[in-house]
Amino acid sequence: MWIPVAGLPRRLTLTSLVGAGRFCILGAGAATRKPLQARNRRGLSDYAPQLCLNPYFRKSPRPVMRKSTLDVNRYITNRRLAETMAQIVCGKETTPPHLFLECSAGPGILTQALLEVGAKVVALESNKTFIPHLESLGKNQGKKLRVIYCDFFKMDPKGGGEVKLPAMASQDLFQTLGIEAVPWKEGIPLKVIGVLPIRSERKILWKLIHNLYSCTSLYKYGRIELNVLISEKEFQKLMADPRNPDLYQVLSVLWQIACNIKVLHKELLEPSQEKLYFIQITPCKDLFTENLTPLSYQVFIHMVKHCFGKRKCPIIDHLRSLTPLDAEDILRQIGKTKEDKVTNWYPQDFKRLFETIQSSKGYAYKWLYDDGLEGRYND
Repeated sequence: MWIPVAGLPRRLTLTSLVGAGRFCILGAGAATRKPLQARNRRGLSDYAPQLCLNPYFRKSPRPVMRKSTLDVNRYITNRRLAETMAQIVCGKETTPPHLFLECSAGPGILTQALLEVGAKVVALESNKTFIPHLESLGKNQGKKLRVIYCDFFKMDPKGGGEVKLPAMASQDLFQTLGIEAVPWKEGIPLKVIGVLPIRSERKILWKLIHNLYSCTSLYKYGRIELNVLISEKEFQKLMADPRNPDLYQVLSVLWQIACNIKVLHKELLEPSQEKLYFIQITPCKDLFTENLTPLSYQVFIHMVKHCFGKRKCPIIDHLRSLTPLDAEDILRQIGKTKEDKVTNWYPQDFKRLFETIQSSKGYAYKWLYDDGLEGRYND
């Protein structure tokens, strides 16, 4: 099991993108409890992508702010969508039941749907208005629901110092829940479910991917599975490869190397015709190797960022700026040519390149470091 990295040598210290969505509140009336309507579930297969119409998201109104305006937060308020998501992620009944960490539970529509299909839920909510209603959902449910005042997307804020609610340290949260870390290659200790704040998706994806590669925050406890609704725009970038070079970028490479990403459901919002993707992101058991570890991940991310900084240049030009090793020899070892460009390479090609350089023998220094590159390629 990998442990979090307390510090790295200066030559390996690179900038990490931080930031998470801020949240507005829904009116208290949105938290009125209504029972889920019965529906015909026949024909809904587990993990089968489906296109459904007319979902309803409740957009929080913009409150009057003195100095700043908070981002819009979306809560799931359509019961059909909530039921569909719950059935897909839970599938057939399991013993013991799945444990879900629900981010931004809000009015509790998805919370109730998860409880009804037998899941155990820890509902995280940063708006105190919803807390009493969420707690009421746990009545007559035994110990299947626990409600915590916490903002999932502000978990483990950067910068150190005292962590004030609704932000929280993952260590405190997991200790409260009695969840212990499990080895990386073993099972999934829990699953996260919710909606990525629409205006902060990219920042959140960057924060999560750094946590994943470093085995810190949530990923200190094992291969945490994410089940999230994401916008079509960010989903297309996340899944891009050389077949769609205009969307292909650093995050595409990092996430596709680190995780198996599966589309569980598609949802079309009307009248905007905006499409959302409900996706499952499961970290790979074999992500870490002898050469790619939580100790060397920053160098790997730096290498990928450097390459995409000038994506039209041949890979060999980037290698000459990154390593003192013979660039042509490195390319020959992985079966590539010096004419190859960044946008011709699939995500796994970058991992093979990095590991080949890392495993090279006879060189005290395998990487060059340019202070001017720090933070330059934040796409």
